Amino acid sequence: MGTRLPLVLRQLRRPPHPPGPPLRLRVPCRASSGGGSGGREDLLGQRRLLDGQARSSRSPGGRTPAARDSIVREVIQNSKEVLSLLQEKNPAFKPVLAIIQAGDDNLMQEINQNLAEETGLNITHICLPPDSSEAEIIDEILKINEDTRVHGLALQISENLFSNKVLNALKPEKDVDGVTDINLGKLVRGDAHECFVSPVAKAVIELLEKSGVNLDGKKILVVGAHGSLEAALQCLFQRKGSMTMSSQWKTPQLQRKLHEADIVVLGSRKPEEIPLTWIQPGITVLNCSHDFLSGKVGCGSPRIHFGGLIEEDDVSLLAAALRIQNMVSSGRRWLREQQHRRWRLHCLKLQPLSPVPSDIEISRGQTPKAVDVLAKEIGLLADEIEIYGKSKAKVRLSVLERLKNQADGKYVLVAGITPTPLGEGKSTVTIGLVQALTAHLNVNSFACLRQPSQGPTFGVKGGAAGGGYAQVIPMEEFNLHLTGDIHAITAANNLLAAAIDTRILHENTQTDKALYNRLVPLVNGVREFSEIQLARLKKLGINKTDPSTLTEEEVSKFARLDINPSTITWQRVLDTNDRFLRKITIGQGNTEKGYSRQAQFDIAVASEIMAVLALTDSLADMKARLGRMVVASDKSGQPVTADDLGVTGALTVLMKDAIKPNLMQTLEGTPVFVHAGPFANIAHGNSSVLADKIALKLVGEEGFVVTEAGFGADIGMEKFFNIKCRASSLVPNVVVLVATVRALKMHGGGPSVTAGVPLKKEYTEENIQLVADGCCNLQKQIQIAQLFGVPVVVALNVFKTDTRAEIDLVCELAKRAGAFDAVPCYHWSVGGKGSVDLARAVREAASKRSRFQFLYDVQLPVVDKIRTIAQAVYGAKDIELSPEAQAKIDRYTQQGFGNLPICMAKTHLSLSHEPDKKGVPRDFILPISDVRASIGAGFIYPLVGTMSTMPGLPTRPCFYDIDLDTETEQVKGLF
Repeated sequence: MGTRLPLVLRQLRRPPHPPGPPLRLRVPCRASSGGGSGGREDLLGQRRLLDGQARSSRSPGGRTPAARDSIVREVIQNSKEVLSLLQEKNPAFKPVLAIIQAGDDNLMQEINQNLAEETGLNITHICLPPDSSEAEIIDEILKINEDTRVHGLALQISENLFSNKVLNALKPEKDVDGVTDINLGKLVRGDAHECFVSPVAKAVIELLEKSGVNLDGKKILVVGAHGSLEAALQCLFQRKGSMTMSSQWKTPQLQRKLHEADIVVLGSRKPEEIPLTWIQPGITVLNCSHDFLSGKVGCGSPRIHFGGLIEEDDVSLLAAALRIQNMVSSGRRWLREQQHRRWRLHCLKLQPLSPVPSDIEISRGQTPKAVDVLAKEIGLLADEIEIYGKSKAKVRLSVLERLKNQADGKYVLVAGITPTPLGEGKSTVTIGLVQALTAHLNVNSFACLRQPSQGPTFGVKGGAAGGGYAQVIPMEEFNLHLTGDIHAITAANNLLAAAIDTRILHENTQTDKALYNRLVPLVNGVREFSEIQLARLKKLGINKTDPSTLTEEEVSKFARLDINPSTITWQRVLDTNDRFLRKITIGQGNTEKGYSRQAQFDIAVASEIMAVLALTDSLADMKARLGRMVVASDKSGQPVTADDLGVTGALTVLMKDAIKPNLMQTLEGTPVFVHAGPFANIAHGNSSVLADKIALKLVGEEGFVVTEAGFGADIGMEKFFNIKCRASSLVPNVVVLVATVRALKMHGGGPSVTAGVPLKKEYTEENIQLVADGCCNLQKQIQIAQLFGVPVVVALNVFKTDTRAEIDLVCELAKRAGAFDAVPCYHWSVGGKGSVDLARAVREAASKRSRFQFLYDVQLPVVDKIRTIAQAVYGAKDIELSPEAQAKIDRYTQQGFGNLPICMAKTHLSLSHEPDKKGVPRDFILPISDVRASIGAGFIYPLVGTMSTMPGLPTRPCFYDIDLDTETEQVKGLF
């Protein structure tokens, strides 16, 4: 036994400290084990004297301090052992108890402190003035509630402040005194193992039982107790078989009740007008007055000389020890919450209709779970989510630190064959697969999807929430705005674009000195460099921090970026398909002093900032990537970055919330992360690394994370492997390759498929020959996946017009081509139930050892990496570089960027660069018209043929059908 507990037992008998000035502290109070021995000897002397007085005042039937002390020692020793076991697996763990005290008596503070020190806990005391108001107390409680470092909270305040409003301000999971309605309710219901029980009430029971009192059938009178203490005492006594009565001191029948009782529990001070003679000699009396909670020990009722007396200090000291025991339990629960555990997911039931209604009707017909409920079900803590409305939440990156020792689950990629312009349902298959895994096979699974751009949503393709009975809900929230991530990217991108042209303007119109004085302005008579300016000085090799010490040459070098306008690669962006912004002239206003240049807008999801968001793994990494983004070259050919422009910090501020993945759910209530949305034809086409990493921790080692890559396997999957997996260091276990009979017929020579135009009869009637001929594209995409050493499961997304013969043929040919399995899927019409076979095939494939490998070594020359992708993936004979593309490659190589992976910008409608070439084109030369560098994202970006980075609207866009019911505020026409 350590030295602290004997000190506590001595302190209990010390006279109260004289009143002192009120304190307001917010620092941990830890008792020191060092120091001189004078104070210790004083306490020993007081203890000997007081214990002697106590022994002489007690009658033979009373409890001795030694007996009382042994119970306290046992409780503290047990708590210490439990905490020690917890700390063996979690060495850094040390629970913290916060005590809010409104008063000037610090004796109880010292007792709590020393008991905690003996056990191995930390204590924080918040000492408020005695006249603190209810609002002030609640304010302190709310602060402690949100402090993740604190595991328990107790109140030492006057009785008049113990209102329901104050007590229920405490978080139940931190309420170690068991005073909140939730903890009391669980106790009354019989769930004592799930709640905190009042230490005072528990101490009463412990002391009685340790005294040899059999409570079964005893008549218990609780006098002067109120609120939570009264309720806890009644409940605990009733559990022991006692008949419990409650009474206040002014009850008319009090004398009779006192005469009838076998045991009397005093819950508050006895008023002077109540004579001691009302209490029968020989009965057991316990004094647990509320003064314990207010920190006033030894100031209760006058000592009553009865054979069974258990005094107030006995109860209060044991209660203090039991509070410590509750604290250890709280810490154990907290640790358990920090660890991964099997989900207790309540899945939503589907009632599929036939014919299948519209996507938005299905979505609206299902009521999603509250997102905080979903978050709790999958193991997220309350402080790890930021709720947006009822059905969306941001997830904080701190969850990665909490679960850093948790093994990852299985990692599944959903890709597809070369699609028709209508899309072949990769998002739908992704959702159907996770619904099958979790809602029907009881396997933890997470879908990770890209956020859709508003361009296609209002253009041709529509939304991207899946379809039929395999959707993310609410689909209108998924497809429109979500939590504003794309808007944040647009704002950050355009701020950087504005900074570029503004800097050129100011450098063209100011002298070095004037420019320098404005960049480093005089504020209150002092010039100071900002943090990012100091970083630029260091980059330039100028090791100075005083702006007044720079030479004229250094001033010029620092102030002038000398951007060459013809090398600017950074474009403004907008999340709308607008063909008329593909080429514009900026700077035509008189205020721009004749500085104008040709520029363009890209679609927002093509911004490099979107790619940075998708590939980053932390806030610090995102800031570094944003700073590295190259926007142009200077007149000497050196790269100009966002850091050089001084805008990195501002970009990070705009993106600080966007970096957090968005949590939503499927129609069957399974979790989905929606995060980042780069297109696959003009960017790398995958959702975020962070969403995947968090999901892999949350599902646990036996769970599955299913993420989707854009367009065909030749585009989205290739970039997933060569770019995303390099950035994340994650190794995929399975590729699910989505095919449709419709797309295979197109590749087999069927008529062209055009959005908005009814399908020709070849697609709605059985045609075995077209299917067989078109399977060449499926076979090629399987071969592409095999280049990376990952097993392939083909998911045939079945439409109602597909025949059994067509379905069987596709599955057979897929297996012959090397697929691990090929499975027809019916999730669109019936939900996860229709993809159970796919889920089983994926589980079996994932059990096999992955032989994942990259397609090329990033140290190869840029041209060789481009050629490798063109020949091995697309099937090209060779590549052809335009003079501009070759010049760009030479420049990027000279600037030190030649060792980055390649992100090809190519049409998604063909394996070649020509959209109308279906099937498996051969012997073509792949033209590279231009090359750009996304240095912050970390890849070189060749443009194949005439790829546009700003889509246009068709003759009849989707927006013709989208409307709002102004009465119900419901969105109509989305799909």
